[in-house]
Amino acid sequence: MDNSLIDYTLHLADTTLILSQRNSEWCGHGPILEQDIAITNISLDLLGQSRNFYQYAALLLNDGSTEDSLAYLRTEREFKNLLLAEQQNGDWGQTILRQYFFSQFQLLLFQQLQQSSDEQLAAIATKASKETTYHVRWSSEWVIRLGDGTNESQQRMLHAIDELWRYTGELFEAAEYETAMGIDLAAIKQTWTEKVTAVFDEAKLPVPQNVFMQTGGKQGVHTEQLGYILTELQYLQRTYPGAKW
Repeated sequence: MDNSLIDYTLHLADTTLILSQRNSEWCGHGPILEQDIAITNISLDLLGQSRNFYQYAALLLNDGSTEDSLAYLRTEREFKNLLLAEQQNGDWGQTILRQYFFSQFQLLLFQQLQQSSDEQLAAIATKASKETTYHVRWSSEWVIRLGDGTNESQQRMLHAIDELWRYTGELFEAAEYETAMGIDLAAIKQTWTEKVTAVFDEAKLPVPQNVFMQTGGKQGVHTEQLGYILTELQYLQRTYPGAKW
């Protein structure tokens, strides 16, 4: 059993599941109907990605685990998702910025994973890259629209940067299982920084410097937010064990 591959696959699955759950909170509450549908569809895309990763992790574990048990029956300390994914939605600007930071990273990561020697990871990344390309375009356009919009919208984006930038450092801090998998986070960081800087420049937003970064999610050390998310996400399965539609 390759524990590094299992841990890395669970990391990818957990991150997309938790961000999907966060985004789904906007369903029926978006600022306009079209964008309500857009954020809900992105949530569904991320959920589909998490299912693919969980199914592969269950196959690798070969211990009776299923995608459902991995999503619903693990505790906070067992989840390996990025801290960024679990942060509160805040207002529309904060949700948009969180999505942009993650999607820009995820697209670059998937482009790298397409060259992975693991055929299943490469296949999932290839399929997911198409939808992630849209996620980047959609979220970056919103960052620019709000940053270079009204005084209020810009202030909201500045607040969003203050809330979220501290969690971006973890994107590029390699866990042991990422190092073992040969993931080149340094190369991704350079390109990600260039892309984000270009979008921020167009949005007339500053790129923060010398910010203390919060880390730990990849090793199962989370903010208090994850507990609230899992309480809602896992409620039905834990209240009625084995329940099926």
